[in-house]
Amino acid sequence: MGLENREKELMEQAVEAMNKAYVPYSRFKVGAALLDAEGNIHHGCNIENAAYGPTNCAERTAMFRAVADGLAPKSFQAIAVVGDTEGPISPCGVCRQVMVELCAPDMPVYLTNLKGHVLKTTVADLLPGAFTANDLG
Repeated sequence: MGLENREKELMEQAVEAMNKAYVPYSRFKVGAALLDAEGNIHHGCNIENAAYGPTNCAERTAMFRAVADGLAPKSFQAIAVVGDTEGPISPCGVCRQVMVELCAPDMPVYLTNLKGHVLKTTVADLLPGAFTANDLG
């Protein structure tokens, strides 16, 4: 099944992941669904911490989970992110930087909300001029 046939499923899975969020402080749930090269979907949700700094976003949770499960960085096909926002949700800067590290620049990113608004973009478009391993010299 091609990626275009999985877009809706990926966004639905992001909503399912969002419902798993641990957000006792902000009450702002975010979900992510990452599609790997083998067609499997990895859920991520935001997980808060009273100290705030250790809080982890949904996008990073999904990517870290997939890598921890043995999948190779840059092998992912797409990610969908959802939140209860007015327009399509926007990933934070840290998540964008992690996407640059772990995903191909042209990988599709579907930003959506519970109202069904969708913005399709790419990793490279989310963080132009990103810092990469090439910048380390």
